[in-house]
Amino acid sequence: MMQENKYPTYPILLVSPDRDITQSYSAILEANAISNTLEAHTIREAGSLIDHHELEAVVLDMSCDAELAGAFLVYVIEKFPHIPVIVVTDGNNPDCAIRCMNIGAFDFIVKPMEIIRLNSSVLRVLEHRRLMDENLHLKERMIGDSQGEFDVFKPIITGNSAMKSIFCYIEAIAPTAQPVLIYGETGVGKELIARAIAQLSGRQGEYVTVNVAGLDDNLFSDTLFGHSKGAFTSAVGERKGLIEKAAGGTLFLDEIGDLSFASQIKLLRLLQEGEYYPIGSDEIKRTDVRILVATHKDLNKMQQAGEFRTDLYYRLNAHQITIPPLRRRLDDLPLLVDHFLTRAAHELGRRKPTSPPELFDLLAAYHFPGNIRELRSMVFEAVTSHTARVLSLSTFRSHISSNRETVHNEKQEKTVQPLSVDECQFPTLKEATLYLISQAMDRANGNQTIAAQLLGITQQALSSRLKRISD
Repeated sequence: MMQENKYPTYPILLVSPDRDITQSYSAILEANAISNTLEAHTIREAGSLIDHHELEAVVLDMSCDAELAGAFLVYVIEKFPHIPVIVVTDGNNPDCAIRCMNIGAFDFIVKPMEIIRLNSSVLRVLEHRRLMDENLHLKERMIGDSQGEFDVFKPIITGNSAMKSIFCYIEAIAPTAQPVLIYGETGVGKELIARAIAQLSGRQGEYVTVNVAGLDDNLFSDTLFGHSKGAFTSAVGERKGLIEKAAGGTLFLDEIGDLSFASQIKLLRLLQEGEYYPIGSDEIKRTDVRILVATHKDLNKMQQAGEFRTDLYYRLNAHQITIPPLRRRLDDLPLLVDHFLTRAAHELGRRKPTSPPELFDLLAAYHFPGNIRELRSMVFEAVTSHTARVLSLSTFRSHISSNRETVHNEKQEKTVQPLSVDECQFPTLKEATLYLISQAMDRANGNQTIAAQLLGITQQALSSRLKRISD
């Protein structure tokens, strides 16, 4: 007899000390065509099952031994981060649900449980797993030698291998409907990446952008959802929101890490249900807009700290792109400088100057907190003030000098650990030299010319010291 196929592919583990409860959970899910489940009635049994079975998700009843159940939750999240955990808590103990969500639970359900609540939570978990699996498959499909030579990438000036890999990834995910979360420091070109995704998506609607930083909940709602006539005192007419403007297209929300909690709830509903209400209207509107978001903040840390909604984070994180800062793309400096020199000369009505070779050594030793946007400003300023055929370094040196102290202090706070010095043991000259050379080579990404400049010695002297160290 042919074995009946069960859904989902891997079982959902139901954990509770009460057999009646796990059996009722199983029956509720099976009535919703979710038939592949396993039951465990002790934490030890649950631990054995998760160690020996591939699981789709875990539904954990916290009425098990509280300490053991909490430890099991931590164990699953740390060892099996791909397996979402739904916790079931007592309605008289709201702090338990909060602690579990802070630890990393995917969702929580409060007893007494409504059938629809269990079904909806499990369905959201299955959708989350599907998106994560799709994301993994898309990454695996990316071909290493794909060149990503679409015209949409031409505004992004680069020959960097990491950026080429991002282009390949964009080619793979652009046609999908899921959100994309774009990470990157200020000035790296997040909007250019978002625009490339929109242009490659094949969507016929408009590409619309909005910076949500500084928008309170009312302004956010009015901007995205619009309002009906008379919704508030100054609403003398109906206003269409940006979602309607981007219908059938793409909406890019920049600085998503600054979005208020109230606005996050509305965005989550839009992503989950594909529907919204204009302000002052009880008429529901539906949309098929594709959402792209960008931020320079670490949303994962924010959601762990309770500063960003966990459910929204996972919705937005269906696909993720991290743009490297300019200091990790030093091979792009000649291309970028030449591009900005050409643009500056054209826009300022000047003859394009030649860039001296020393310029790139100078720039490569700089941290570039403002990234490509800062480099563009530096080049334009230099072209504005130059008089000779060869570009002067004075403008660049002045800019770098004025920013170096701040950048140096930030760099030290984040990455440079001081030498261990106490009253009993002072570092030797050799130890201090090794430390300084190591830090300089690290900051220069292994480039001896740049490292030597940082140390204030010649490249030959640095090379000689490195040779003595290796001997």
